[in-house]
Amino acid sequence: MQLQQLQYFVAVAETRHFTRAAEVVHVAQPSLSQQIKALERELGADLFLRARGNIALTDAGEALLPLARRILADADTARHEVLELVQLRRGRVRLGATPSLCTGLLPDVLRAFHDRYPGIRLLIEEGGSHDLVRELARGALDLALVVLPLPTASPSLTTVELLREDLVVVSSPESPRPGGGRRAVRVADLEGERLVMFRHGYDLRELTVAACRSAGFEPDFAVEGGEMDAVLGFVRAGLGMAVVPRMVAARSGRGLRVTPLARPGLHRTIALAHRSDVAPPRAARELQRMLLER
Repeated sequence: MQLQQLQYFVAVAETRHFTRAAEVVHVAQPSLSQQIKALERELGADLFLRARGNIALTDAGEALLPLARRILADADTARHEVLELVQLRRGRVRLGATPSLCTGLLPDVLRAFHDRYPGIRLLIEEGGSHDLVRELARGALDLALVVLPLPTASPSLTTVELLREDLVVVSSPESPRPGGGRRAVRVADLEGERLVMFRHGYDLRELTVAACRSAGFEPDFAVEGGEMDAVLGFVRAGLGMAVVPRMVAARSGRGLRVTPLARPGLHRTIALAHRSDVAPPRAARELQRMLLER
């Protein structure tokens, strides 16, 4: 079994078309078909159901696809690891993070990393912890900043706690103060207030909704479905208030009133995660060190 054969197989599986797959991998279509047939002979099973104008995966093909993607991702990581051994002058780091961490924690750390290693490309993927865990597991990311506890336990990942961050309430300075103007508000004070809420799958959404329900009420949404920048923009416009990380409020506080939550307050735990079975590439390990020492 050759990596090239797996690459061709994945291309056909994703395009469901032999000619388009050949264009994707820049090879003649007959050559691609021959390699797929050779792979099927070696495995002793058909990988595709071939009908005129319709290509579908067999059960064997469905079983092979995630494994092939992971093998190709590991091989790609190995190539980059070798390149990075030359004093970290070249290479890349694929880092996943929730949007709020991209706004709050990462800018200063990434600037310091780029200043020290200008030849290392930084590839950032924003997403919720659930999506980032999935991308880590299939080898599409080297590191990810996720919110603990993880949506589902994953023994294939190693996590190291990075920080515990307070959440605060942000509102427009032109709107009435939350909690009747007290310096700190309780979650219960948000009952009846109009909230600007993040999209489904967003860690902060799940945390805020759970806290409101624990306080005995269902939150009232004025607007929902946004990412961090959109939520802050809607709050500035006076559409409602939102619960956000303190770091985000500190960086984006212009045009916002920031009100702390009274004890015990709300917090979230941020961790750095990577696959347990494969050591991160050298450049990723250096970024990991800088994040842990920040």
